Amino acid sequence: MIGVRKIAHASYEIPDLEHQVEYYTEVLGLTLSAREKDTVYLSSTIDHHSIVLHKGSEAKCIRLGFQLGPDDDLDAFEKQTNAAGVKTSRKKDPEPTITDMVCFEDTKGTIMEVFKRPDFEHQKFQRKGIIPHKLGHVAFHVTDAKKATQFYCDILGFRVSDWMGDFFSFLRCGPDHHTINLIETGKNKHFHTAFELRDWSHLQTACDYLSYSGYKTLWGPGRHGIGHNLFTYHRSPSGLITELFAELDQMKDEALGYFEPRPWHRDNPQRPKTWAKDPSAANLWGPMPPDEMMA
Repeated sequence: MIGVRKIAHASYEIPDLEHQVEYYTEVLGLTLSAREKDTVYLSSTIDHHSIVLHKGSEAKCIRLGFQLGPDDDLDAFEKQTNAAGVKTSRKKDPEPTITDMVCFEDTKGTIMEVFKRPDFEHQKFQRKGIIPHKLGHVAFHVTDAKKATQFYCDILGFRVSDWMGDFFSFLRCGPDHHTINLIETGKNKHFHTAFELRDWSHLQTACDYLSYSGYKTLWGPGRHGIGHNLFTYHRSPSGLITELFAELDQMKDEALGYFEPRPWHRDNPQRPKTWAKDPSAANLWGPMPPDEMMA
């Protein structure tokens, strides 16, 4: 099976485009790499853009971009997707640095954009803001977690890293413990977008910088049980939730099938499993999430 290798970008509709651009560049520390009439492209470092903002009537995630491997065939991927009963469309030169793209909807209506990028478009790390390493993962509320999870595994080649009960899945397409999260809440909408930081000290200075910039912490700092990453959450100006994280579990070898050993693991070796709906699955230390997290 041809599966995607990494998340490349996430696209959002935003009512107040300028305020959100200011947040991403001045607070998070992304690079404004290109701008069109009502569309803005922002980068961390590896790709031309990690975040795409479009002017829209309400804040929502509308598309996710995934990159195939350098030796994978985009035509073969499209045929594979069609053979699974999924209707696709093809776009030529749809975005900067992307010449050919296969598009289709997932089970919740988010557009998947799958492509190959011939060369990296390295952007320099900024000297202001929090300055994350990369776009790490995107999480969604869904009406049917099992159905959505099956779609990402069967169509895009994701693997299940963990479940919480039967309602919250964590999926990977590379060594990171999760690139997509799907939590069944009876609605289809964006949950949060996560950016990777270096370590605990980077997370600490990020919290200070957020406070200095007028952004209140929504949940955290803490350490999740599932994935074991350090975390903190806040709302961006659009109202969408941003997570900043560090020390996420890594699976370096799919054949061996266990996560790289860490001192904070309570299972050794730590393997993919179904976690009970228990406070420690959400947070090994610190408070549980407020009701506002799920609003």
